[in-house]
Amino acid sequence: MTKKRRIFLWILWVVVLSPFLCLFSLIQLTSFGYFGPLPPLEAYETIEQKNPEASQIISSDGVVLGTYFLSENNRISCKYEEISKNVIDALIATEDIRFREHSGIDARSLLRAITALGEKGGASTITQQLAKLHYTENPSERSDTRIMQKAKEWVIAAQLEKRYTKNEILTMYLNKADWGNSGHGIRSASYVYFKKDPIDLNEKEAALLVGMLKAPSAYDPTDHYAAAFSRRNIVLSQMNKYNFISDSKFEDLKNDSIVLNFERASHNKGMALYFRQYIQQKLKKWCLNNKKADGTNYNIYTDGLKIHTTIDSRIQLHAEEAVKEHLTDLQEKFNKHWEGYERAPFEDLSQKEINTLLDNYLESSAYGDSLKNAGFTKKQRFDMYDKEDTIKLFSWSGDIDSVITPRRAALYNKSIIRSGMMSMDPKTGYVKAYVGGINFKHYQYDHVSTGRRQVGSTFKPFLYATAIEHGRAQPCDKILNTPVTFTTEDWGLLEEYTPNKDTKSKYDDMEITMKEGLAKSLNHIAAYLMKELTTTEPVIDMARNMGITSNLSTGPSICLGPDDLSVFEMVGAYSTFVNEGMWIEPVFITKIIDKNGVVIENFVPKRKQAMSKETANIMLRLLQAVVDGGTGSRIKSKSYPWQLTKDIGGKTGTTQNHSDGWFMGVTPNLVTGVWTGCEDRAAHFRSLKYGQAASTALPIFAGYMKRLYNDSVNTKIVAENFKIPKNIDKKFNCKDEDDIEEFNEFE
Repeated sequence: MTKKRRIFLWILWVVVLSPFLCLFSLIQLTSFGYFGPLPPLEAYETIEQKNPEASQIISSDGVVLGTYFLSENNRISCKYEEISKNVIDALIATEDIRFREHSGIDARSLLRAITALGEKGGASTITQQLAKLHYTENPSERSDTRIMQKAKEWVIAAQLEKRYTKNEILTMYLNKADWGNSGHGIRSASYVYFKKDPIDLNEKEAALLVGMLKAPSAYDPTDHYAAAFSRRNIVLSQMNKYNFISDSKFEDLKNDSIVLNFERASHNKGMALYFRQYIQQKLKKWCLNNKKADGTNYNIYTDGLKIHTTIDSRIQLHAEEAVKEHLTDLQEKFNKHWEGYERAPFEDLSQKEINTLLDNYLESSAYGDSLKNAGFTKKQRFDMYDKEDTIKLFSWSGDIDSVITPRRAALYNKSIIRSGMMSMDPKTGYVKAYVGGINFKHYQYDHVSTGRRQVGSTFKPFLYATAIEHGRAQPCDKILNTPVTFTTEDWGLLEEYTPNKDTKSKYDDMEITMKEGLAKSLNHIAAYLMKELTTTEPVIDMARNMGITSNLSTGPSICLGPDDLSVFEMVGAYSTFVNEGMWIEPVFITKIIDKNGVVIENFVPKRKQAMSKETANIMLRLLQAVVDGGTGSRIKSKSYPWQLTKDIGGKTGTTQNHSDGWFMGVTPNLVTGVWTGCEDRAAHFRSLKYGQAASTALPIFAGYMKRLYNDSVNTKIVAENFKIPKNIDKKFNCKDEDDIEEFNEFE
């Protein structure tokens, strides 16, 4: 071989090998940290743990009620076996067909990319893309810097391949990938676009989602249908090319339109929204008092917690439907009831008082705050409240886009009847349903835990239980139904007090048994029992022992229920009667589990013996009398649609001017409280016919129980009777007792 030829061959080999030598040198220098630090080795072992992840609120029957997440971190990871094979096939066919063969860097693709200067596609493997997602999320546009970043991706990809299986890498990539509208991760994308779990995605759906990964915004089918359609078919074509789907299957699928079941991820959609808001605040406090292994506090928005709750999604759905069904009808009656009245529904207020009420409402509203933040003066704001605008208003048939002034819109909202409802298992304390209001989008105020309204006669069972517990009365004791006066000397009052002294009823001056007194909700009987106790302290103590924490009146008027209490408190208290005198704290969460499946905390309710078993059992029979023929008799009456037959107890409560309607219902397996009323007490029905609790609150409870019993296979709520000892029933054999008849209460 001539010298000239040897020089030529040497130069040829240098030219051929130098790119590879440069590439090798680049990778070596990168691995030594010459172009900047690389993640420490231990970081690869915890790559999945560092991903921000949404926390899930899970019902007792395994349904995800919702999630807590920050806007950029709507991500819930899933396991490989929870992902449809169609997704895996689509991803490999489109992004990295030799994924199962290479070790993080695809040499063939890399060589093709180098020789074609990138014109025939890039050489980025799925493993490299995972490395980029985790460690180089903001690549520079400068070519020299991008080369350094690419070199880092190669090194990191090689490290990932050493430490994880191919299936684990695929799973980590799909859990981390960005889908734009839906946030991060295949589970979120699958739910947002199709309301499906990833395992249930078919070929077309999988192809659409994988196609979006190239550019989530550009290929979003909700905004760019044609582009998304074309991109989906490219993915299907790749799946066909590599034999993941047959030719005939591809021909069938490529012409099919994109069918979505799209719902953007939101904290304000789905089931049990008021409940989710309530425990969100509780969980924030819990996080402040609980730390992870690294010493930092838990975060419900990023730590991927699984919050297992007591709510049963099937029972919750029946509760929400019962509220909607009755209030739709009640609202229609309310509107007709006030037709033609100039100051409706505030007949008791002057126009000036109404204007002040509306102005205060607007000034404290989000709209009013926005005007203040924009620098508008008070006069300018008040002028704007009278200017027409297109405002979205709530209605039971759907939102209404109305051209209306903000002040008129405020009056409209003040005329909407609201409700709060909670239902719990009296034996365990588990809250099974929680309806804090009628529409979370429009009215976020929680009428179960936050709201407190006058309870009226629903407080009377606490008084009756106290009288029985202290030996002051028994069910068959006859009491003269006549006004009772509390004197200044004996009760320390500024002046004499005679409850309802001017109220007349057909039972005036009649001897009424204690049983009838509660069933008919007679105020004179309640006043008599209050006077027999000689002081309010035993009643207050009883209420406290039954879980009532709100402020209570210290005077004898407490016997008529003048105080504002919450649905939450009342349901817990009434559960004491069903639970043999044992108060049990209502609980919402059973356990919290971290993203690794480790139980962080189990929750056990507090318990306290509030009264004797005998008193509790007597109270159950007294509450049954309310339903069997007293103010709650509509539940079993043939004149109404529910006609429930098994043991049900309850108590109605209608407050002054019919502003509040309450019904507390007890069954062997559920205790339920319902409140109804407008936002302001000054807005109410004008007559007892429509405004009494038997018409406003009771139908929600009755419709709810009817639904549960009809769906007992799913709800596990079966109609049954109380198990009351025979010696208790002997106390109810009252001789010469009047037949209890249904009537309109006035409390």
